[in-house]
Amino acid sequence: MAPSTSSYNGNTNGVHKNGNGASLINDNTVPLIIGGKDVVGPASFSVNNPVDGRELWKAGGASVKEAVQAVEAAEAAFPAWSRTKPSARRDIFLRAAELFRERIAELTDFQQQETAADPVFVGWILGLTVDNLKEVAGKTALVAGSFPPSEDAGRGAIVLKEPYGVVVGITPWNAPWPLGCRAVSHALAAGNTCVLKGPELAPRCYHALVSVFRDAGLPDGVLNLLFHRPQDAAAVTEALIAHPAVKKLNFTGSTAVGRIVAAMAGKHLKPIITELGGKASAIILADADLERAAAACTMGAFQHAGQVCMSTERIIVHKSIVDDFTAAFKKSTSHVYGPNSSNPVLVTSMGANKTKRLVKAAIDDGADVVLGDAKESLQPNESSTGMQPIALANVKKGNQLYENESFGPSVAIYTFETEQEALEIANDTIYGLSGSVFTTNLTAGLRIARGYETGAVHINAMTIHDESNLPHGGAKASGWGRFTGIAGLEEYLRSKVVTFDE
Repeated sequence: MAPSTSSYNGNTNGVHKNGNGASLINDNTVPLIIGGKDVVGPASFSVNNPVDGRELWKAGGASVKEAVQAVEAAEAAFPAWSRTKPSARRDIFLRAAELFRERIAELTDFQQQETAADPVFVGWILGLTVDNLKEVAGKTALVAGSFPPSEDAGRGAIVLKEPYGVVVGITPWNAPWPLGCRAVSHALAAGNTCVLKGPELAPRCYHALVSVFRDAGLPDGVLNLLFHRPQDAAAVTEALIAHPAVKKLNFTGSTAVGRIVAAMAGKHLKPIITELGGKASAIILADADLERAAAACTMGAFQHAGQVCMSTERIIVHKSIVDDFTAAFKKSTSHVYGPNSSNPVLVTSMGANKTKRLVKAAIDDGADVVLGDAKESLQPNESSTGMQPIALANVKKGNQLYENESFGPSVAIYTFETEQEALEIANDTIYGLSGSVFTTNLTAGLRIARGYETGAVHINAMTIHDESNLPHGGAKASGWGRFTGIAGLEEYLRSKVVTFDE
């Protein structure tokens, strides 16, 4: 598929026009989008291919000035957008869903270049994005108040549901399409306007995402896009949160950065929704279908090089079947990552080396290698982003790999004898985003699910799961608030009580 007319094309021979008539600066620089116009920020930085390190293009990063301009554009657009009829919003979301579907080849190429994502993974998350937008389109007419009875005779009451105003969404690079869309879609559907702050590792993906909404007919200023250099993160983020027009935020990313952003939000008394890190477990009961469980654990642990917050990081197997499960897990993994396949690629060498250090420290502390070649997989390399999938056993409590999210293609296998013991291992973490349990006994699966300290539990399915109609979020240090579903829409509406004498 040829590049759509809404997207930056990297051509240095002239001006490229998008659907709204705004010019993209064709000096190989990805622009911001403020007030519906492409704006090249003053703090330029390089965007590199994770596989070979070559420069793909540059991005014009924002300064505090552009951050303020983006908020002001959203503030100016809010009065008209908040009064837009639900059917008009619905039609924009449906058109955006269709544009995502039409541009799938182009969008896949952008994500592969910027994040080295497997095309199968990209196809899956693009499908989720289309579903999300259609689901949101169907919810635009569900913004409704209520008429509760009043305790006072002769008095009536109305509870109105109103949008907040300007919402800031801060998003990661690993799944730009669904995570970028969910950061703004429910807020927009509820009548808010948005500033989307995308990651420096995937600016072209995010420009393409906002361009879809722009080409779908979203009015200028309703959705604005920023990205910036890492060294400008604190100043730009503080400027966004501190601006009086910003009424609510959402953040998806690491727990460490989430603490910082939440502290900023607290300082300025701004409510925030967060989805942070994870340490997901898969519990394999003695009666489980081992081939099914093994295949799900392979994908749950190693898909997208383990760079998913819901990735399986612990596999907790009943002692009576651990040998049989391990054999099935090795076989399943060899089918996906066999000798003729390339190793998973992480987006940065820093991320790859972090995972390698965690795994090496666990081995040095007595852990055993169950799957993979430690000598090959754990060689430190400041320029390499590849890492062979690896599974360990006998990882000790207190070890860094036991305690921390690896966010790479590694997993640790533990054993248990009782359900309570399995849950103690699964819940022995600060995180609580996702979990799974494998069993042929639904009653046992539901019993385990009730004991999990997580935002979601998936019976006989992998820990990575995303569904547009369901609320998504975590417990403990995995965050608070909910994205998607009816709960996701309600997050962006506040109640106003009106009473009246009859």
